[in-house]
Amino acid sequence: MAAGAAVTAPSRPISPSKTSTSSNRDARHRTPPRTIRTTASAAASTIDTRAHISNLERVLLKTAPHPPSLFPSISSDHTATSFSSSSTTNNNLLHALNLSTLFSSIRSSYANFTGAEEVSPRGLAQLQRLLSDSSRPSPKSSIAYRWRLLHGSRNWSGLLDPLDENLRRELVKYGDLVQAAYHTFHSHPSAPPSRPRHVILPDRNYSVTKSLFATSSVDVPSWLEPAASAAPQWMTQPSSWIGFVAVCDNDREIARMGRRDIVIVLRGTATALEWYENFRTSLQPLPDEPNAKVSSGFMSLHKTSPGTDVPSLSTMVVDEVRRLVDLYKGEQLSITITGHSLGAALSLLVADELISNIKNSPPIAVVSFGGPKAGNKSFAERIEKKGIKVLRIVNTHDVVTRVPAGIPVYGGDHKNGVGKWLGSHVPAGMDGYSHVGTELRVDNRASPYLKPNADAACCHDLEAYLHLVDGFMGSSCPFRSNATRSLVRLLSQQRPNMKKVYVNRALSSGNRVRWEGTRASARLYCEPVRLNWSIDEH
Repeated sequence: MAAGAAVTAPSRPISPSKTSTSSNRDARHRTPPRTIRTTASAAASTIDTRAHISNLERVLLKTAPHPPSLFPSISSDHTATSFSSSSTTNNNLLHALNLSTLFSSIRSSYANFTGAEEVSPRGLAQLQRLLSDSSRPSPKSSIAYRWRLLHGSRNWSGLLDPLDENLRRELVKYGDLVQAAYHTFHSHPSAPPSRPRHVILPDRNYSVTKSLFATSSVDVPSWLEPAASAAPQWMTQPSSWIGFVAVCDNDREIARMGRRDIVIVLRGTATALEWYENFRTSLQPLPDEPNAKVSSGFMSLHKTSPGTDVPSLSTMVVDEVRRLVDLYKGEQLSITITGHSLGAALSLLVADELISNIKNSPPIAVVSFGGPKAGNKSFAERIEKKGIKVLRIVNTHDVVTRVPAGIPVYGGDHKNGVGKWLGSHVPAGMDGYSHVGTELRVDNRASPYLKPNADAACCHDLEAYLHLVDGFMGSSCPFRSNATRSLVRLLSQQRPNMKKVYVNRALSSGNRVRWEGTRASARLYCEPVRLNWSIDEH
């Protein structure tokens, strides 16, 4: 089913300032990646940055009073909805379907952690820019001659620690596409598959070619029926819009990237039945390789079709990508699959399906954010043997990236997801869940803006992930002081988890952030500098 034409926001991107650093960018790419700073230089930088943060916060605390709150209370995880966050009753079990209640808050001995205090913007001007949503993108130089490396041909060896600046920009780009999938779904979650979706993409170089739907094979369990009767219809509908297929169709961008990129974008958990499928953790063998097994819940969402009018997610993706590969036959192509949370797990199943069903498939890479384990070790080995490159972006304190952690035991009613857990580790020689691919690990405690004891929902939030990726330089490096991503959306969603000194500064600077949600649209306004992120159904 073809999606509606992609609509782009009218705002004009602001180019990075031309400095001596940017002018020598091409020369840097022709030399080996720079090594991480030595202990001595890191110590000197720590003293320098501590002085900066001390001076800056002293100024902020003097000039930033504590005005009344202008930020509404908003669920910090995209998988939560206004339905779950606005309820005050305890008898509706569906209201528990968000990370802040499913997982206990991660509160520990972070109070003494000082690393997050060691870096700050170098002045009030930069802080003001970050709080006004006037951020500039990371360097956008040509990557045509090295796109295969950035796409994972060598498993991103030498590009992650320290993080290559062009790879950083590509990762944030894919994360923003997943954000667009979230916004599109929540703009009209109950829209049926027969209704076209209009997706606003943050990157104007891509156009949506196909809407994607995922279907659950289970019914609402009897113990949830009383709660389900009071819930919005979209929370319990079997089929839901879960993402889209897009293709780069801008000639200049194709030349810059060195190929035409086909991207499959998948959002995370949003409905009650999707949550229920998440907990169906029995390992199910793949038809063509019984030793390779995946979560029965993920397989259900991947393979189930509600009827002849709406094919399964698997069929929709394969048919559309095959069509695009045939359409652009003879061109240099790549396939990138990106997703967050549930979407990250489904990305692996989609990648396996594509390479198994498309002859002479272009290079396939998976870029995932906060993904759980999807299958066993044999499934991970199957993915690697087929040449699929997987880059998992993981926050050290994200609980979701550690599950499932036990061994699902067979013998129960697998259709209804009945299973038991044995311990939290997989003993040697026994079958259990395993991660796949290369890992890029970030840490929310490294951010100078987030509290070191940020809760579980913040640690899993996609916008928090993109904030951390934008500021990550290397495992032994501090948060980069010249990070370019605006803090406006992070403030609107994670205010309780951000340090008060920056929240107060945002409030006192004249910025005003509010969230307006209706059935037809979801808009994030930032004033006096306005970001109009609007997804409307027509």
